[in-house]
Amino acid sequence: MKKKGLFFIVLLALLLFIMVACGNNSDTAGDNGGGTAGDNDTNSNEEQEGSGEEATLRFAIWDSNQEPGLRQIADEFQAENPGININIQVNGWSDYWTALEAGATGGSLPDVFWMHSNEIYRYSSNEMLLNLNDYIDSSSLVEMDKFPEGLTSIYNHEGNQYAIPKDYDTIGLWYNKTMFDEADVSYPDDTWTWDDLYEAAQALTKDDGSQYGILTPLHNQEGYYNFVYQNGGTIITDDKVSGYDDPNTIEALEYYVRFVEEGLSPQEFGDAERANHLQNGYAAMGFFGSWNLTGFTENEYMVENFDVAVLPAANDGGRASIFNGLGNAIAHNTEHPEAAWKWVEYLSSEEGQTKQAELGIAISAYDGVADAWINSNDVYDIGVFIDMVDYAQIRPYSNTTAVWEDRTYEELRGAFTGNKTVEQAANDAAAIMNESLSQE
Repeated sequence: MKKKGLFFIVLLALLLFIMVACGNNSDTAGDNGGGTAGDNDTNSNEEQEGSGEEATLRFAIWDSNQEPGLRQIADEFQAENPGININIQVNGWSDYWTALEAGATGGSLPDVFWMHSNEIYRYSSNEMLLNLNDYIDSSSLVEMDKFPEGLTSIYNHEGNQYAIPKDYDTIGLWYNKTMFDEADVSYPDDTWTWDDLYEAAQALTKDDGSQYGILTPLHNQEGYYNFVYQNGGTIITDDKVSGYDDPNTIEALEYYVRFVEEGLSPQEFGDAERANHLQNGYAAMGFFGSWNLTGFTENEYMVENFDVAVLPAANDGGRASIFNGLGNAIAHNTEHPEAAWKWVEYLSSEEGQTKQAELGIAISAYDGVADAWINSNDVYDIGVFIDMVDYAQIRPYSNTTAVWEDRTYEELRGAFTGNKTVEQAANDAAAIMNESLSQE
């Protein structure tokens, strides 16, 4: 009996040892594993974060110019929040969305990532994003009324907030002071109209093709959208109908394409070429958004020769600048929802938004910190980007923006290459856009 009792005691101890060991191994695997996290995984990770175990967050962005500043903010955040590590991952615009779509399909989205008006509907309506309502309501740091209503509404779907505005941007007219001086042309200012722009472009264009007066590419946000709204036209009406066939829209497009038709601007080129044309002394003027500031400040040629002004008004005085802003979103299936929220909460706080502005990363969306962004750069007259907020026009969007924007580009291309009249191209763009809108 003693031997049998001793045997059972040893056996019981062995079983307890195995159970404890298995439990420890299970926790370790759950902490390192990827894939889609269910409710049990979420609760487990919340407990782990609360107990001080490490959480590494993948933070995906598409602008390499912003990475150094965001890295600095992340380092300061990590120092205040031991155990939370921020791994910033950068992909260019096209690659970013390709990678994000692959992550959404495979259940491996980054924990935190930038969101855009073109894509918010697709990701929010398909339950790819974490609903932030409860987090916002319980936060003492995030005040949604400090952000422009036009931006917060972009990232709100059926009453649920799926991203918090990170920044906003407007468009300015960048111009080469040296070229202006050589051509004896006065610098752009807030009295300029389209005709002033046209006359300057004529004077600044060289007949031998070595220098263009202006860049007017097939580009919406940093190009013809601004002309359309300055002229009283529209891209999309309030009742979700295309505005490309609106007479005011067509008139604005005709004026914009005129620069290409008369050889004052190159005919067709990509985004990278567009910036290179300025930075290599190939063009005297160009429309570029405020998000280009870091890159332009790091370019020696730009620093020595360029400045920026407000956009010219339409000839009847109409003013507009396309206004947009990114949002910080959290993946619905993140394994670290509490840590991810803590990071987004900090980025959205007055302190985080102020640091972003002070570092010149972007114009922070938080009310009252614009001056910090202006003071971050003494090279260019960047206050003009804030001045343009008075004439802000939210970047046109709908539930199918990503579809109809690409398709209208292809229809409009013919106007820039001379294969279609502007009116034909605009009417074709309206028809193809309305097809997409009818499916919403």
